[in-house]
Amino acid sequence: MSTLAQAEIINVAVLLAVLEADLGPHRKISRFRLLRPILLAAGIVPLFLEAVVTHGHGLTLEILGAVLGALGGLLALGLMRVYRSPRTDKPVSAAGRGYAFLWITVIGTRGAFSYGADHWFRDPLGRWLMSNGIPVAALTDALIFMAVAMLITRTAGLALRSRALVAPPARRHRRDPGRLGLNDGSW
Repeated sequence: MSTLAQAEIINVAVLLAVLEADLGPHRKISRFRLLRPILLAAGIVPLFLEAVVTHGHGLTLEILGAVLGALGGLLALGLMRVYRSPRTDKPVSAAGRGYAFLWITVIGTRGAFSYGADHWFRDPLGRWLMSNGIPVAALTDALIFMAVAMLITRTAGLALRSRALVAPPARRHRRDPGRLGLNDGSW
């Protein structure tokens, strides 16, 4: 299987995992929900990341990919509502069409770029990379960093927002003496 085909399969897997976890009006925020994207990223990165470029314009491109991914994750987080469930008092989230549209657009654009880099604009892209001293690996790394940063930023933000929710008032477990008529002077 080609690297491009593997990348497209991973793009679809990430999209389905994110949408399945987040779409809907009342999604539980559990440890597994927060851990799953990290495990997914840990599984994806070794498949494609060979040697991170640590100098020059290649490093700049990788950093730019990570920054754009983090911004995308913040945007995704802004399209989610985090609140306490009225039924369970536990943190839940809600995400709708705007959230789905963002993820579909970002992953679809990344997939189209990957396909285009191999089929539509291979030569111009190769010339641009060479003229700027950027190895092809740096471009692949930048796309990986973008995807992982978006996923991790969204997950970290979801965890922080759920922990920042104000705790519900403590429920009374003792009987209210006023309800039993014990404070009405009748004894």
